[in-house]
Parts: sequence; structure tokens; C-alpha cells
Amino acid sequence: MPVVVVESPAKAKTINKYLGPGYTVLASYGHVRDLPPKDGSVDPEHDFEMKWEVASDSQKHVRAIAEALKDDNALILATDPDREGEAISWHLQEALTKRRAIRKDTDVKRVTFNAITKSAVEKAMAAPRQVDAPLVEAYLARRALDYLVGFNLSPVLWRKLPGAKSAGRVQSVCLRLIVEREMEIEAFRPVEYWSVKALLATPRGDTFEARLTTLGGKRLERHDLKTRTDADMAVQAVTSRELKVKSVEAKPGTRNPAPPFMTSTLQQEASRKFGMGAKATMSAAQRLYEAGLITYMRTDGIDMAPEAVMSARDAIRDRFGEAYLPKSPRMYKNKAKNAQEAHECIRPTDMSLATERLRIAEADQRKIYDLIWKRTLASQMEAAKLERTTVEIASADGQVGLRATGQRIVFDGFIAIYVEGRDEPSGEDDDAILPRIEEGEVAAQGKGSLAEAFAKAAEKGDGADALVETDGSGNPHAILSKDEGTLALQHHTQPPPRYTEATLVKKMEELGIGRPSTYASIVTTIQDRGYVQKDKNRLIAQDKGRLVTAFLSNYFKRYVDYDFTADLEEDLDRVSAGESDYKQLLARFWRDFSAAIAETSELRITEVLDKINEVLEPHLFPPTPDGTDPRLCPNCGAGRLSMRTARSGGAFIGCSNYPECRYTRPFGPPGMAEEGTGIGPDGKILGEDQGEKITLRDGRFGPYVQRGEPTEEAPKPPRASLPKGWSPSDIDLEKALMLLNLPREIGPHPEDGMMISAGIGRYGPFVAHDREDGKKTYANLKDVEDVFTIGMNRAVEELATKAARRGGARAAAKVLKDLGEHPEGGAMQILEGRYGPYIKWEKVNATIPKGTAPEDVNEDMALELIAEKAKKSGKKPTKKAAVKKTTKTAAKKTTKKETTAGKTTAKKAPAGKSAGTGKTAGKSAKPDAAKDAGEG
Repeated sequence: MPVVVVESPAKAKTINKYLGPGYTVLASYGHVRDLPPKDGSVDPEHDFEMKWEVASDSQKHVRAIAEALKDDNALILATDPDREGEAISWHLQEALTKRRAIRKDTDVKRVTFNAITKSAVEKAMAAPRQVDAPLVEAYLARRALDYLVGFNLSPVLWRKLPGAKSAGRVQSVCLRLIVEREMEIEAFRPVEYWSVKALLATPRGDTFEARLTTLGGKRLERHDLKTRTDADMAVQAVTSRELKVKSVEAKPGTRNPAPPFMTSTLQQEASRKFGMGAKATMSAAQRLYEAGLITYMRTDGIDMAPEAVMSARDAIRDRFGEAYLPKSPRMYKNKAKNAQEAHECIRPTDMSLATERLRIAEADQRKIYDLIWKRTLASQMEAAKLERTTVEIASADGQVGLRATGQRIVFDGFIAIYVEGRDEPSGEDDDAILPRIEEGEVAAQGKGSLAEAFAKAAEKGDGADALVETDGSGNPHAILSKDEGTLALQHHTQPPPRYTEATLVKKMEELGIGRPSTYASIVTTIQDRGYVQKDKNRLIAQDKGRLVTAFLSNYFKRYVDYDFTADLEEDLDRVSAGESDYKQLLARFWRDFSAAIAETSELRITEVLDKINEVLEPHLFPPTPDGTDPRLCPNCGAGRLSMRTARSGGAFIGCSNYPECRYTRPFGPPGMAEEGTGIGPDGKILGEDQGEKITLRDGRFGPYVQRGEPTEEAPKPPRASLPKGWSPSDIDLEKALMLLNLPREIGPHPEDGMMISAGIGRYGPFVAHDREDGKKTYANLKDVEDVFTIGMNRAVEELATKAARRGGARAAAKVLKDLGEHPEGGAMQILEGRYGPYIKWEKVNATIPKGTAPEDVNEDMALELIAEKAKKSGKKPTKKAAVKKTTKTAAKKTTKKETTAGKTTAKKAPAGKSAGTGKTAGKSAKPDAAKDAGEG
């Protein structure tokens, strides 16, 4: 009976259903071998020999597979169809050969399938091959490069830049992108400009808006109206002239659908539409793939198998009709740099299965499947047909010209099912619906008002209020004509937006940096290191990240160069294609890289600090409003401020006259509070409400908002702390009032009429139900935003769920994650315990291993932990809790010894994520360097 090995038990379970009782299907639980996190694991002096070790938690999995091969003389390696999957198969073959589990007569085959469906698996089993040597060599080259960089560059950082954690081959280049964007934003200086629009009417009384495009007989560019005076003159020019319709041009147009998803575009769209990070997106997609619902989710390809195209066309015909089908199938060719084209796009395995027909319990998986299904069908649908109309209006003397644009959808086509998201709002009015307008008609002043838009401009402005002084009209941001039919609005040019995970992945893809299997881990790593912080889905470079980038850009410039990194990726692609020798590639890289490492060993820390002070001067010491020297010490008035390093690690700003002058401030720009909120000592005024000032302040326990000032009658005015994840820079009057008005009353409970409210407490967001005995029943909410949006139905549901979970007088533990139903019945959940998170099923409480985050625990890991706990405590389930061996036995009821292997793919770390130490370049290697040695 052949032994089939895949990565995960979920995948094994699905495949076993298709193969039947003639096969033993086991899981390897990801990689079984790795480079130990110590010096010498890659030896450049001996032809880049790599010393692999079977990880301690993988020993039992390899042993289980070896045991199965004692009875079965055939091994089928069915790991994922990419570089990592090929590497796992190679490692398994090597490890099993070393254990002598693979003998000379053992038949070893490699099979791959792009989807876990019966037909795909059977087709793959009928066409076995050998392990792909060039693909394995490309993996070995990447692994060696990442190790050599991580274990040689990180110790340099520790010695020369105290407080820096680590550097990585691709991670550091990605960090540079974010840091440079932050520097662009800081260097940006907004420029004021104005726009003018008028409300016009046809002879039939229909109104429409038009924007000013010609002034003084000359075409008006976007930034030509530079001041309020310019705008005022433009308003007068429009209102003092009779306007006529010069031309009306209606042009047919089409909008074509986007191609189906590949890894990067799936991550981008999930971020735009749902705010999901790359890691969460790939986790949901992985589960859908293992369940056989979608094709493999790590791919650079956007082409689709012919049979899948025909299936999509059939589904479109059945759901929308023939009119929505193009005459011939749409063909897509990948334009991405270095596209591997190894696999087809990410698509559903069954095009007819809409989301509502599937029982997908997990919300993220449901969202991702729906996105993939809709995008795939849309990619094979007819284009949307539009009619774009442009109306030109002008004065008789030609001095003033306005333009109105609009469009209408003539035929919706693919828009009937899917519209692609945007990274930034377009700000255009092309979607406006225009009334019937005839050439030569008078465009009179519309019978309406732009006063509402004028009032909104007065409330908010466009972000730089101090640039324009009011002329007494009460609104420095807008000018409204006396007839309220012409409006000038103030604007300011905007800096480039910060990267989101979606736009960062898009940029990496454009530059050819990273690959589908690494995007998510790279973005996660730079956040875990504290180099980058995610705030409202935007990635913000932290001072620690600026330090590392400044150091690398000056002393290892080549290795954070975008083109160099992309060229190296191309070299690795040539290795995978069998066109290049990987050891020659390693030798070329190591020759120059080791020389760069040697050069920095002679650098003194003072030299490094001087250079970083110079590079970061615009950020650390920006010009002062009064023109004085920003680096002059405010304490002694003689010393110069510069970046210093503390013995305990980390950086700060100190005076050059130390120890005579002991002035210090936190590392970063001046004016920052100790917590780095940027709030001044007297707070920041956000606005007024009911005659009282609303301010943002900084206290011992962090930033908070306050209503009014302390008085004798009310020494403690109303205050509300900022919830976790809310940045002080994003707090405006509206958000402050939302916090100050908590708790928010939702309404009376439908059963007893007692009030239900929502608020934020010391343990996070909650809903509360008043009881007749004067006490309250509480239920936790997952997100702070829920406090402001939750309605009655969901509030009642949350309270009922809490009541159902509560046992006796003891308060119910907080549920951190639902893991689904146990095979023997009953819910499995991760609860917050007094001594840390744990898994609960029936009467079994299984502790989550130290260092494992609750969000990383999946169903398979939970089943294994529950089984181990039940065995130890004597609360043994009647059936095996974790079905590790998925072999079916026909007509036999005797229980065979079950064999599996222990951890999920998602939890298998790259080199050195397990604890370990070693010496590199004279310093002890740290776990962070081990992680970065396995990033690519």
C-alpha cells in the first residue's frame, strides 16, 4: 500500500477521501528539516555546504512516515506545487534516506496538483515524476542567501547600532520603501490652490454642475488659481457673464474586467475591500485550498485552464444569460516582472458554487471565497458598455469656459457581479448623471444652491487652515457668489499616501522584490520587529526602522538597492529554470558581501552615529519656527544635540556637553511626549461642543480626550481614554465626542424592557444589559468600532451567547477564537485564562504551548493538543480526538495504530525560529537573526 505524504492533516483528510483504502495518507506538518540557528550552518569555505537538522517537533512526524514505509514499499510525495512544496518533498526524501526508511527498492515518486479535487488528484497520480532538481536548487540558493545575510549582517547591526534587532535580504529592502515614503511625506510642503464650479440649468429647468476650465481666454490648469484673490476674480468672471452650451459630445466607452487573481492581487483586493492583512488573507485562502474549494493560492500566474474557462462561461450563461458572455473566451497574459507562470490563477474549483451555496462557517474564509468566485466569473464576462458625455459651456467673449462631464451605464456586463476596488479615491465626477442638454442652449444660473457645500468647507477646510486668512466672510476655505450659484473651494496639494499592505505588495511586485510565498511573511516581519507600525491600515515607519534603513543605506547600500534585489530574484529564477548554477551564484554574492561585512568591522560607533545624525537631521532636528539652531541644547545653551546610544540598548537625543549637561529627550523629532503622541503640554483643541472646548491631552496612562476645564464644582471634567489602536493624530472633534458620549444607549431589551448599552471598559469594548436587581450583564465585543455601530439584534445575540456560556456564579472566560466543532461533537474554543490562553472542549482544557499566539492555532493543532491533554488527565475521549492517519480500511473494524506528525504548516518556522544560540562574527546569534535568515 503506497504511502502518500502531504503537508497538513486537513489536506491529508481530503485527499484520502479521493484515493480510498488503497493508500496510507500522512501529514508532514510543513518542513521537517531546517538550518540550525547558529554559525556554520552554511559554510562558504566548503562549497556552501548546508548542515540540516530535523526539528525536534518534526522528529515524530518523520518517524511516523518511516514506520509506515516498513510495510509499504512505495512513497508518493504530494506536497504543494511550488518551490516550498518541492523543498519539503526533497527534505523528506533526504531525511527518510538517512534513516534508511527508503531502501534501494523503494519506489519514490513526486506528484503535484493545482487543486484538491478528485479529478485533479487522480490526474496527478496518473502522471508521477521525480523531485525537480532545479527547483530544489533555487530553494537552496534562497535559503543560503537569506541565512548568509541574516547571520552576518544582524550582528553588525547589534554592535554598531544598539537597539536594532536584525536585517534581512528582502525585509530590509521592503523597510526602505516605507521609510523613504515617510521621508517624502515629511519633506512635502502643501501648496494652496482653488477650484471653481457653478450650478447651471437647462431651459427645461434641469440643473447640473460644471467646473471652470477657461479663464481670461486661456486654459485653466489645476493649480493656476493660487490664492483667494485669484478665486474671487474667477467667481466674478463666471457670475458676470451669460453662458451658452458650446458643444455636447457623447462617446461610447467600454470598461473591461480585471484578470483573475494571483497572490499579490488577491492580497491587495482583500486589503482594499475588507481591510484584511496579507497574513490573514493567505491563512483564509490556505484553508479554502485544503478544503478543495479553490486552486493553489501562491502563484504569479493569471492564466486559467481551458476546462476552467469553459466552466466559468457555463456558470455565467446559467446565471446571467448569453448577453453577458463575450463571443470568445478572454485570454490573460501576466505582465508582472519575473512572472513564474508556474501555476494558473487563483480560482474556484467549481465555478457553479456561489458563496451562498457553501457552508463556510469562518467569516474571513467566506469573504475570500466570495471575492475569488466573483472576480473569476467577472474576468470571463462581457465588458461594461458606457456612454461618456462631455458638455462645454462658454461665454460669448470666450473669456470663461466651463465643462460638465458624466456617464451612464448602457450595459452593465461584468459590473453585474464585481467591481475592482481602488487604493485611493479618484476624486472625479465622471459618474454624475447629466440631464438632456442641447448645443446652443443658454446655461442659466440653476435654481438651487451651493450653500451646503460652502458650509461644509467652513467646517472642515482641506487640511492647512493657517495658510489662508479670512476676509470677514467667516469662511477662509470657500467663496460663494451672492446668488449662491457659483462656488470657489480652497484645496491643498497632498503628500504621497502612506503604504497599506495592499499598495506595499503592489510596489514590491512592480519592482520584482519578493515572491508570492514571501509577501505576507515580509510585511509581517517588519511589523513584528517594531520597525513599522500599522495604524488604520496604513504602514508608518518607526524611528527604529529609520535607524536601520539609514545605517544600511550608507554602509550596505548595494544590498538594499531595489534593482540589485530584483536582479538577484531574476538570477534565482534562472536557477529554478535549470539555466544557472546555484553555487556559482552564491560564490559571486558572498565574495562582495563578505568584503562589505569586513569593511564595517573597522567602523567606530561614533562614526556611525555622526553619519546617522547627518542622514536623519531633517527628521530629528527640523527647522525651528524662530529660525534658531535646532541642534542647540535648550538646557545649557552651548552644547549640540545629537543621537546617542544607551548601554542598555536603544537610542535617545542627548547634549554634547555630557556629563556637565544631562539634557536628554526621547529619540525622534522635538515636541514629542514621552509616549510619542506629539501632544503639547496644554493639550490640543479639537473644537467646541455646547459651549465647551473639547481637547486631546496626554496623561500618565496615555492620550485621552476631555470636555471643558476643571472647575470648583467639577474638578474632574468628563474624560475618555483613546482605545487601543486609535492614533492621537487621527482624533478629530467627531471621534472625541463619540468617546465622550459613551456609554451609548442601544435601546430597551425586547424581553424585559431594560436598557442595553455599549461602551469601552478596562477589558475592552462591551455591551451591557441593565437588570432589575440594579446589576448589569456584560458581553465582550471583538472590535472597538462595534461599540459605535452595533444594533439591537446583534447586542441581544451577544448577551445571550454570554449567558449560555456562563456556568454558575463564576464569570465566563473571554472567548478569543472559535475553532469549530470537535469530530465527536461539542464546540472547541480558545479562552482567555488566568495563566494564559487555553483550548476548551467539553471537560478538557488544553494549554496552548508557550510562544504560540491564539490566532495561529487552527483546528488540527487543537485536536492534537486536546488528545494529548485527555490522555494525560485520564479524560480520554471515546474516539481518537485527532485523526492523524487518514487511511480508510474497507470492512475492517480493528483499529490500526495511528500515525501523524505534529504541527501545522502555518506554525512551521523558517530557519531558527525555535530557540537556539550560536556565535556569528564574534557575537552570539539572536533568534531575530534566525528568523530573518529564513525570510525569502
